[in-house]
Amino acid sequence: MKSIAVFCGSSEGASPVYKECAIQLGKELAARNLTLIYGGATVGLMGAVADSVMQAGGQVIGVLPHFLKQREIEHTRLTELIMVDSMHERKLKMSELADGFIALPGGPGTMEEYFEIFTWAQLGLHQKPCGLLNVNHYYDPLISLFGNMAREQFMQEKHHAIMLNDTTPEGILRQMADYTPPPVKQYLTEDRT
Repeated sequence: MKSIAVFCGSSEGASPVYKECAIQLGKELAARNLTLIYGGATVGLMGAVADSVMQAGGQVIGVLPHFLKQREIEHTRLTELIMVDSMHERKLKMSELADGFIALPGGPGTMEEYFEIFTWAQLGLHQKPCGLLNVNHYYDPLISLFGNMAREQFMQEKHHAIMLNDTTPEGILRQMADYTPPPVKQYLTEDRT
């Protein structure tokens, strides 16, 4: 892996532990020479992880839609800032640039980004690891829900295993480095020529 996309909140959350973990994740990414791919803003956990990577001498690529330039306050000190036209383009560009994905705590936007990239892995559109950084037990309900999806047979167990999770940046990055994607069923199409 050479780069990790991080999905996270544009706010810092209710507890200082969330920002502390974002900063620690940034330091770990830089120490491992992993380029951060993220949403391109200066605010919230987004800004904290980006600033931490850069302060530790690492590389950061932001991807920001034009319409969010003022709302999320574009980060002007990144290694590179890529401007796109839509949220869909943002996710696509981030997925193209990243070798793996981590979700720090965040709101509906973070969840939407994580679920889409997870679904792409489930469908075999990519074979990159997808991790949840479960700071302060934030993702316990989601981890439980994924388990229930598998138990109730709305998700195959092999796909349940796509969801990596850990409580520390070191732990999640270790799991991602060791990740083996599940086999994907190949669908045959008839030759219609």
